[in-house]
Amino acid sequence: MIRALRPWVPALLYMAVIFVASAQPTVRLPDFRESDKVSHLAAYAVLGGLLAYGGAQTGTGPLPLMVAGSLYGASDEFHQSFVPGRGPDVRDWLADTAGVILGVLALHRFLSRRARAYAPPGADPLRR
Repeated sequence: MIRALRPWVPALLYMAVIFVASAQPTVRLPDFRESDKVSHLAAYAVLGGLLAYGGAQTGTGPLPLMVAGSLYGASDEFHQSFVPGRGPDVRDWLADTAGVILGVLALHRFLSRRARAYAPPGADPLRR
């Protein structure tokens, strides 16, 4: 059981960081229009990359990882509805989801290219 969770530890720890940050009453961001969307996109792109890392270790495809990351973003927005001074925002969730998708696809593509580069001639690099 513990061994099965090992590939997911980085993503789970990062989710905990997001949870703690979301529990703060206010977060100071740069003063430009929709700047928090950029922050959401970037933060969740990192989560997407960490999910893709776990997925690569366990053979989980990109789509379930994107769905899981998007659902985590939705749960984070719901969580913020209980935090004084914060509230849920569908646009934040959309930025979260876009970030997860970008992160998953970027790391998935990087790992796929890397696997092909180091595979012996004639081998299928993505088969375990």
